[in-house]
Amino acid sequence: MSADVIGLSLLVLGVLLLVAKLVRIRSRIAQKLFLPSSIIGGFLALLIGPEVVGSIAEAIGGPDAPLTGGLWPEEFLDVWASLPGLLISVVFATLFLGERIPKVKEAAELAGPQLALGVTMASGQYVIGLLLAVLLLVPFLDQDPMVGALIEVGFEGGHGTAAGLGDTFAELGFPEGQDLALGLATVGVVAGVVVGIALINWGVHTGRAEVLESDAKTSLAEQRGLYEREEQKPAAMLTVRTASVEPLAIHFAVVAVAILLGLALLEALQALERLLWADTVELFEYVPLFPLAMIGGVAVQKLVDRFDRTGIVDRQMMLRIQGIALDLLIISALATLSIQAIANNWVTFLLLAIAGLAWNVGVFVFLARRMIPRFWFERGIGDLGQSLGVTATGLILIRVADPNAATPAMEAFGYKQLAFEPFFGGGLVTAASLPLIAQFGAVPLLVFMAVLLIVSLGIGIFYFGRRSPAEEEARVADT
Repeated sequence: MSADVIGLSLLVLGVLLLVAKLVRIRSRIAQKLFLPSSIIGGFLALLIGPEVVGSIAEAIGGPDAPLTGGLWPEEFLDVWASLPGLLISVVFATLFLGERIPKVKEAAELAGPQLALGVTMASGQYVIGLLLAVLLLVPFLDQDPMVGALIEVGFEGGHGTAAGLGDTFAELGFPEGQDLALGLATVGVVAGVVVGIALINWGVHTGRAEVLESDAKTSLAEQRGLYEREEQKPAAMLTVRTASVEPLAIHFAVVAVAILLGLALLEALQALERLLWADTVELFEYVPLFPLAMIGGVAVQKLVDRFDRTGIVDRQMMLRIQGIALDLLIISALATLSIQAIANNWVTFLLLAIAGLAWNVGVFVFLARRMIPRFWFERGIGDLGQSLGVTATGLILIRVADPNAATPAMEAFGYKQLAFEPFFGGGLVTAASLPLIAQFGAVPLLVFMAVLLIVSLGIGIFYFGRRSPAEEEARVADT
């Protein structure tokens, strides 16, 4: 494939993103749902591709009719299909770059209840999904046992993780799993905002939300995804002089080092596995690069914390790199989504979606208040958003529920990510779950996740939950 084709396909993604942003500005439905422009753009690309326009053209005029492949050249689709597996490593490598890694005690005091709730939601997604697989989906619908991991991959992991695991799904003989996971991720993002906003209104009217007034509303600019001119702010800081090197370029170089460290670690683990136990079980052979890229990012940040005295790595710049990678990833993943794969497995898809939604909402409504002593609603709503969609969904809901940062919800949510992201939502546990199920079946992982669920519930309810609100507030203040 020529460089010209690759470059042109990337330019088309940029145009799609711009058109999608204009749709977000003009569409009240998209504004009310807080739909990211990348998801709108992905659906636009999907609609005019072979899965929708192409299928309609073939149904009307036969296999030789014009537009049976949609409006996109096949070469574009090939490029877009390969992008998610590359870009997801950039997203995960930047998770902690530019962010001070806090001391364990400092993070634990503030984020402990949050982490217990997050692990409860994530491990429960595995338990619910694997139970469905063992009791119903595998014996009666002839599904692959790996279907039991799709709720966590799609909901907690989101589009990026679902797309990034495409090669793993294919290598393990379950290629339709990626399409189902991407479909679940789309359901999760939309439901995360719709259900989250509905729950915030419920919390305000029932007095469960402590800081939000009943007449509080998001501004029109926020709904359109814009800043008013007087509210506009710098996208990042210039930490090096442009006469020596472009600041964006030096941050890209730091990301590159993090990803290469992750690649070296992955290859070392694969070599060790081949040397010692590959004849019995293969795990790292199917683990993708992105969770190791995240570990590489943590290692690089620790070095920066230790030796950098000038503040060369800017967090906001890293977020900009992460953001563009994630936007392009989501558009390209949705553009190459197989609607036929979801249609062929619609019963499975529907059962997983309903079960996942019911579990996450149930944990928030009935358990969050028993695990987080103070400001449980404002702090729990962020975990609900993340467990249904992506981290950004959780941040949106926290912003709506606590617009003036009157609670420690945002800080607790951020600290919790340091212990949570390396394992769930695209971390090591998410990546390892598929090969583990493929080689050992669903039951061993179900047992492990059930034990983890019980432990996280116990710690949340009987340790953190027994603190009085005053005691919790004093601990947070001391930290």
